[in-house]
Amino acid sequence: MTNKKNLMLMVPMLHQGGFERVCVATARLMQDYYNVYILIFSSKDINYDVSGLNVVDIDVPAKKGIINKVINVFKRVKKVKKLKKELGIDISYSFGGSANYVNVLSKGKEKVLTGLRCQTDMENEKQVRLFCSRSDQVLSCSREIMRQLHRDFDYDKSSYIYNPLDVEEIRKKGTEELSDYPFNEDDLVIASMGRNDYIKGIWHLVKAFSLVHKENNRAKLMVLGAGDWSGYMELSQKLGVGDAVFFPGVRKNPFAYVSKSDLYVCASNHEGFPNAVLEGMALGKPVVSTDCKTGPREILLSEEEYEDLIRRIPDGSSIKEPIEGDYGILVPDMDAEVNMDPAVITDGERLLAAEIKRALDSDELRKKLSDKAGVRAESFAPQKYKNAIHDILKKYE
Repeated sequence: MTNKKNLMLMVPMLHQGGFERVCVATARLMQDYYNVYILIFSSKDINYDVSGLNVVDIDVPAKKGIINKVINVFKRVKKVKKLKKELGIDISYSFGGSANYVNVLSKGKEKVLTGLRCQTDMENEKQVRLFCSRSDQVLSCSREIMRQLHRDFDYDKSSYIYNPLDVEEIRKKGTEELSDYPFNEDDLVIASMGRNDYIKGIWHLVKAFSLVHKENNRAKLMVLGAGDWSGYMELSQKLGVGDAVFFPGVRKNPFAYVSKSDLYVCASNHEGFPNAVLEGMALGKPVVSTDCKTGPREILLSEEEYEDLIRRIPDGSSIKEPIEGDYGILVPDMDAEVNMDPAVITDGERLLAAEIKRALDSDELRKKLSDKAGVRAESFAPQKYKNAIHDILKKYE
């Protein structure tokens, strides 16, 4: 134990979300090699199993207002800098923009790795340049982000590592019985997972679903995730599909719900690497996803299909027409500006609806994509991630 180096993994909270899950998984996988500390800014609403992990809470939760946010950064940096020294941290790896700020600004003798894990992380040029200049390496979970760092920032000290996926555990959780599932066996259920955030594009999904439901009243929609969904329920009512949608909110085990669905849909306009898409695929669900920045195309296309796409569209912009990839269906990215007007249905929403309907209407297509989805999910096994992240970290020991 005493010969191990000290690794700090920094994340704002452990409430829910993709990079929080990856942080916890990384901590468990790296315990074989390091003394691991998970540093969080607030322990409010921890929603992950952290038993057996060393979690350090500096208790500086998020606050609203620019001045309060700036003060918070200084408080966090001061506490983290002190902790890094006291714990003898050798490597500090942060997940997400707010953690990256604290990580680079509290840098001492330790090696600092920052994680740019979503396209929204890339939209603040000054922030990206700060992280690149102050980090020993930038890690991403997407080839597209690494390509963008090279193309737009001339930065080459970056690597990409796809997120780990515990397929066996997801499938096990998918078998859990439910008491509040509202749909019948004859229904064709579309599932989606994501918090109520504009980047998830749920208004696009609800509008597209309303078009599908008009032509097939067996179609139902279920969206799992945190937030106030009353606005979406109202939109559903106005579109005439209020009785066909289900917004159960946060569920400790969302996989039990998704496992009962017939199709998984991602309508996001921004992602890093959409864990929820892979989790749906692990449960054998065929997938229709927007070609948003970044991640879906890397999951749903084969290596050959992906390379062909970036040759045809080298600037990384979205496709213009749907693509049935080897592992799922891609549709063009859609507007990121929320529009809750039921009278406004965009061309992108119509394209999404058409591909959803095509999948629901064809048992053969769903079966083909379901089989491929399970195989694809298994290629993101935790052992591959464990080896990859350790190969990177040990360079800084």
